[in-house]
Amino acid sequence: MDSAFSHSLPLFSSFSSLFLFQVQSQNLVTDNVSVVEGETATISCRVKNNDDSVIQLLNPNRQTIYFKDVRPLKDARFQLVNFSDNELRVALSNVSLSDEGRYVCQLYTDPPQEAYADITVLIPPGNPIIESREDIVSEGNETEMTCTAMGSKPAATIRWMKGDKELQGKSKVEVTYDRMYTVTSLLRFTVTKEDDGVPVVCIVDHPAVKDFQAQKYLEVQYKPEVKIVVGFPQGLTREGENLELTCKAKGKPQPQQVNWVKVDDDVPSHAVITGTDLLIENLNKSYNGTYRCVASNSVGESYDDYILYVYDALTTTPIPTTATTTMYTTTSLPGITQDAAPSTEPAAHDSRAGAGAQRAVDHAVIGGVVAVVVFAMLCLLIILGRYFARHKGTYFTHEAKGADDAADADTAIINAEGGHNNSDEKKEYYI
Repeated sequence: MDSAFSHSLPLFSSFSSLFLFQVQSQNLVTDNVSVVEGETATISCRVKNNDDSVIQLLNPNRQTIYFKDVRPLKDARFQLVNFSDNELRVALSNVSLSDEGRYVCQLYTDPPQEAYADITVLIPPGNPIIESREDIVSEGNETEMTCTAMGSKPAATIRWMKGDKELQGKSKVEVTYDRMYTVTSLLRFTVTKEDDGVPVVCIVDHPAVKDFQAQKYLEVQYKPEVKIVVGFPQGLTREGENLELTCKAKGKPQPQQVNWVKVDDDVPSHAVITGTDLLIENLNKSYNGTYRCVASNSVGESYDDYILYVYDALTTTPIPTTATTTMYTTTSLPGITQDAAPSTEPAAHDSRAGAGAQRAVDHAVIGGVVAVVVFAMLCLLIILGRYFARHKGTYFTHEAKGADDAADADTAIINAEGGHNNSDEKKEYYI
């Protein structure tokens, strides 16, 4: 027991000394410092409850910078900011990378106390450099861009933005001989025609700088967008009228060719094509079919279709009822052959768009006529019913006239022919 106790006593003594040293060292405090190269770093050695002990500051090589308020080190960049019983504060101007390291605050006590301040020198990167694999990209293709931030400490991080959308790149970090870092980020993405003119921004994040970025605008080429616009007529296309169509084509580069064709047939011989306009006069039903506008540039080709359906010419027959008046009002609605939205797989414009309205009007007319006929029949039945209700009468059958005195029907007829009267006549009513 005594032996075990004697062995544990030195351990307890060491622990007590360590605990005492930690308590005492809390009287001397300092802070780590991060400073941008070329700026000023301030080191503060602070003492709590100082008992007139001497404070001094040492550099990473354990050379004395300041002993109390005296500077033994011949480096004029170190300047005394404040000296008192409780603080020694020193400023180091024009900090360079060689100044980085651990500085020591020392308090002359028994034993001496030390606290450590690490100075970290931040070096901002140079201006970011953004480059692209090609200056002009065609829609649907992949492009590649790189952004480089050189000569920084610590290494920078790079982010990408396309418009207001963040994209993910792949970064590579290289360490140079002078402990500097160069970061290169690679970005790949597929472009669309909507990306034309959109900025791609390379953003460099580093503790020494803010809002450090470079940008490049995308130039995207795309095949034409084609749209057929109807000049006239505004309603249904009828025999004897004229038809004018205009082909609107936009692309990058601008379309080099715009052509009119008729699908599965030839364009009518007397049709007039002037630039992007197609004019067909004096329409007839032989012109029915699909007319196509085709536009092309160096990227590709697109088209839009218009389906022509020629109706009979309007007649001058007098309008018999208000129902037929409604028919003409309905069919004269404008915009029946308006264009659908164009695309590379176009939805055809159909001049038969008003046919449904015509059929609906025909059904309305037939329904109106049927309603009039039914109404007339109902009125006739009501009139006949009232007439016969007012003129109801009585009549006698031969069987009724002597039926009371006859044993059978034949006798009843004979009695009836003989003029026998019966006071209780059988009556039948007819309406």
